[in-house]
Amino acid sequence: MMEVLREIGMIARALDSISNIEFKEYDLTKGQYLYLVRICENPGIIQEKVAEMIKVDRTTASRAIKKLEINGFIEKKDDEQNKKIKKLFPTEKGNNVYPFIKRENDYSNSVALEGFSESEIEIIFNLIQRVRKNVEKDWEFVKKGHKRNY
Repeated sequence: MMEVLREIGMIARALDSISNIEFKEYDLTKGQYLYLVRICENPGIIQEKVAEMIKVDRTTASRAIKKLEINGFIEKKDDEQNKKIKKLFPTEKGNNVYPFIKRENDYSNSVALEGFSESEIEIIFNLIQRVRKNVEKDWEFVKKGHKRNY
Protein backbone atom coordinates (compact mmCIF):
# COMPACT_ATOMS: atom_id res chain seq x y z
CA MET A 1 0.00 0.00 0.00
CA MET A 2 1.30 3.44 -0.89
CA GLU A 3 2.00 5.83 1.96
CA VAL A 4 -0.67 8.35 0.97
CA LEU A 5 -1.04 9.85 4.44
CA ARG A 6 2.73 10.26 4.74
CA GLU A 7 2.71 12.29 1.51
CA ILE A 8 -0.25 14.38 2.69
CA GLY A 9 1.51 14.96 6.01
CA MET A 10 4.72 16.11 4.31
CA ILE A 11 2.77 18.55 2.14
CA ALA A 12 0.85 19.90 5.14
CA ARG A 13 3.99 20.30 7.29
CA ALA A 14 5.94 22.01 4.49
CA LEU A 15 3.15 24.50 3.80
CA ASP A 16 2.61 25.11 7.53
CA SER A 17 6.33 25.73 8.00
CA ILE A 18 6.43 28.18 5.08
CA SER A 19 3.38 30.02 6.44
CA ASN A 20 4.78 30.23 9.97
CA ILE A 21 8.00 31.76 8.62
CA GLU A 22 6.25 34.20 6.28
CA PHE A 23 3.63 35.30 8.82
CA LYS A 24 6.20 36.03 11.56
CA GLU A 25 6.43 39.62 10.34
CA TYR A 26 2.74 39.99 11.23
CA ASP A 27 3.30 38.54 14.73
CA LEU A 28 1.38 35.39 13.88
CA THR A 29 3.02 32.27 15.28
CA LYS A 30 2.56 28.50 15.12
CA GLY A 31 -0.55 28.08 13.03
CA GLN A 32 -2.45 31.05 14.46
CA TYR A 33 -3.14 32.12 10.88
CA LEU A 34 -5.45 29.09 10.51
CA TYR A 35 -7.67 30.37 13.31
CA LEU A 36 -7.58 33.96 12.08
CA VAL A 37 -8.68 32.92 8.58
CA ARG A 38 -11.65 30.93 9.93
CA ILE A 39 -12.70 33.85 12.14
CA CYS A 40 -12.32 36.41 9.32
CA GLU A 41 -14.33 34.20 6.98
CA ASN A 42 -16.98 33.46 9.64
CA PRO A 43 -17.35 36.56 11.85
CA GLY A 44 -19.31 35.71 14.99
CA ILE A 45 -18.24 32.07 14.99
CA ILE A 46 -17.87 30.36 18.35
CA GLN A 47 -14.61 28.82 19.56
CA GLU A 48 -15.92 25.26 19.44
CA LYS A 49 -16.82 25.58 15.74
CA VAL A 50 -13.36 26.96 14.94
CA ALA A 51 -11.76 23.97 16.71
CA GLU A 52 -14.02 21.62 14.76
CA MET A 53 -13.15 23.25 11.42
CA ILE A 54 -9.40 23.04 12.07
CA LYS A 55 -9.66 19.57 13.65
CA VAL A 56 -8.01 20.36 16.98
CA ASP A 57 -9.12 19.86 20.56
CA ARG A 58 -10.74 22.68 22.52
CA THR A 59 -7.66 23.34 24.66
CA THR A 60 -5.41 23.84 21.64
CA ALA A 61 -7.99 26.14 20.03
CA SER A 62 -8.44 28.06 23.27
CA ARG A 63 -4.70 28.78 23.58
CA ALA A 64 -4.36 29.96 19.97
CA ILE A 65 -7.50 32.09 20.16
CA LYS A 66 -6.37 33.65 23.45
CA LYS A 67 -3.04 34.64 21.83
CA LEU A 68 -4.86 36.14 18.85
CA GLU A 69 -7.01 38.13 21.27
CA ILE A 70 -4.02 39.31 23.34
CA ASN A 71 -2.20 40.36 20.16
CA GLY A 72 -5.21 42.33 18.94
CA PHE A 73 -6.19 40.20 15.92
CA ILE A 74 -9.60 39.17 17.23
CA GLU A 75 -12.09 40.12 19.90
CA LYS A 76 -14.70 38.16 21.83
CA LYS A 77 -18.22 39.52 22.18
CA ASP A 78 -21.12 38.24 24.23
CA ASP A 79 -23.98 36.61 22.37
CA GLU A 80 -27.10 38.75 22.75
CA GLN A 81 -29.36 35.79 23.64
CA ASN A 82 -26.93 33.74 25.75
CA LYS A 83 -24.26 35.63 27.72
CA LYS A 84 -22.29 32.40 28.28
CA ILE A 85 -21.55 32.21 24.55
CA LYS A 86 -18.62 34.26 23.29
CA LYS A 87 -18.58 35.05 19.60
CA LEU A 88 -15.29 35.70 17.82
CA PHE A 89 -14.74 38.63 15.48
CA PRO A 90 -11.68 39.91 13.66
CA THR A 91 -10.44 43.34 14.70
CA GLU A 92 -9.24 45.94 12.23
CA LYS A 93 -5.73 44.48 12.66
CA GLY A 94 -7.04 40.98 11.89
CA ASN A 95 -8.95 42.17 8.85
CA ASN A 96 -5.85 43.99 7.59
CA VAL A 97 -3.70 40.82 7.78
CA TYR A 98 -6.33 38.52 6.25
CA PRO A 99 -5.75 39.56 2.59
CA PHE A 100 -2.04 38.74 2.90
CA ILE A 101 -2.85 35.29 4.35
CA LYS A 102 -5.38 34.73 1.57
CA ARG A 103 -2.83 35.72 -1.11
CA GLU A 104 -0.29 33.31 0.41
CA ASN A 105 -2.90 30.53 0.36
CA ASP A 106 -3.83 31.24 -3.25
CA TYR A 107 -0.16 31.29 -4.23
CA SER A 108 0.56 28.01 -2.41
CA ASN A 109 -2.44 26.42 -4.16
CA SER A 110 -1.17 27.54 -7.56
CA VAL A 111 2.36 26.25 -6.83
CA ALA A 112 1.05 22.91 -5.54
CA LEU A 113 -1.23 22.40 -8.52
CA GLU A 114 1.15 23.65 -11.20
CA GLY A 115 1.04 21.48 -14.32
CA PHE A 116 -2.31 19.90 -13.48
CA SER A 117 -5.31 20.32 -15.77
CA GLU A 118 -8.63 21.63 -14.44
CA SER A 119 -10.07 18.11 -14.57
CA GLU A 120 -7.06 16.68 -12.68
CA ILE A 121 -7.44 19.39 -10.02
CA GLU A 122 -11.10 18.51 -9.65
CA ILE A 123 -10.23 14.81 -9.31
CA ILE A 124 -7.55 15.55 -6.67
CA PHE A 125 -9.97 17.79 -4.77
CA ASN A 126 -12.72 15.17 -4.79
CA LEU A 127 -10.38 12.37 -3.73
CA ILE A 128 -8.82 14.41 -0.92
CA GLN A 129 -12.30 15.35 0.30
CA ARG A 130 -13.17 11.66 0.45
CA VAL A 131 -10.00 10.95 2.44
CA ARG A 132 -10.85 13.80 4.84
CA LYS A 133 -14.40 12.52 5.34
CA ASN A 134 -13.09 9.02 6.09
CA VAL A 135 -10.63 10.40 8.63
CA GLU A 136 -13.26 12.68 10.19
CA LYS A 137 -15.32 9.64 11.17
CA ASP A 138 -12.41 8.31 13.24
CA TRP A 139 -11.61 11.79 14.55
CA GLU A 140 -15.17 12.16 15.87
CA PHE A 141 -15.10 8.63 17.31
CA VAL A 142 -11.77 9.11 19.14
CA LYS A 143 -12.68 12.65 20.22
CA LYS A 144 -15.65 11.16 22.08
CA GLY A 145 -13.28 8.96 24.09
CA HIS A 146 -13.50 5.75 22.08
CA LYS A 147 -10.60 3.58 20.96
CA ARG A 148 -10.11 2.45 17.40
CA ASN A 149 -9.50 -1.23 16.66
CA TYR A 150 -6.52 -1.66 14.35
